[in-house]
Amino acid sequence: MIDWRLNGRAIIGRAYPRVLGVMREPSWILFDIFLPLLGIAAYIYYYRAMNAPEMYAGFIVIGGAMTAYWMNVLWSMATQFYWEKEVGNLQLYMLAPMSRMSVLGGMALGGMLMTTVRAVSTVLLGVFLFNVHLTFTQPLELALVFSLTLIALYGMGMMFSSLFLMWGRSAMQMTSLLQEPIYLVSGFYFPVRALGYWVALGASILPITLGLDGMRQLLFGASSNGFLPIDVEIIILAVLAVVFFILARFFLEFMENMSKREGRLTLRWQ
Repeated sequence: MIDWRLNGRAIIGRAYPRVLGVMREPSWILFDIFLPLLGIAAYIYYYRAMNAPEMYAGFIVIGGAMTAYWMNVLWSMATQFYWEKEVGNLQLYMLAPMSRMSVLGGMALGGMLMTTVRAVSTVLLGVFLFNVHLTFTQPLELALVFSLTLIALYGMGMMFSSLFLMWGRSAMQMTSLLQEPIYLVSGFYFPVRALGYWVALGASILPITLGLDGMRQLLFGASSNGFLPIDVEIIILAVLAVVFFILARFFLEFMENMSKREGRLTLRWQ
């Protein structure tokens, strides 16, 4: 029988240090807010030098804000169990009576709240410094797309946390390998439709792809060169959220069963 109270406390307890960590070192907030703006400014000035439509500056601001979530998923969620194993804490998670899914859920919740500080600051400063105009004609749909994107994205991070642990020493190489290609195929700094229909369709397996496309359509209207209709993207994001959480649970149970059966946490080819 699931002890919901215990697992709820585990979620809060695991999220607490990530939320509190935002305020423990104020200089980190400065670096997290202003340093990413340099990359955003470079793309904006590049587009303006080519006389691109002004809404492309808005595309970059939104993409730059969502970059914070992708980096948090990749470096704080996907590699978390691997790092806990390296420093000797993983056995404590395995021996604790709560569900390991609640541990990952707490990591995801804390990561969302921690990263939102950077993302919101990036959007506000981007709008102010680069004179970007956003339209909030459909705030409820915008909130729904954003929420589904984060749920699906962190569900994918939960899935990767078990996979990266099983991949062992290859985890860091996989993290570095996935970072830059995702920037390209997800359309962080341009409409994903520019890659072509089939490439964009394949990239839609990543929640950030459709999330960015949907938010841009809702913030910049029909001229944003969207890939799929908003309703379709919402349905796909909802499906991805469910699928990634199911896969996260499956791989977590697979990892636990392998450790009990074979006394190891990495695949045989490690």
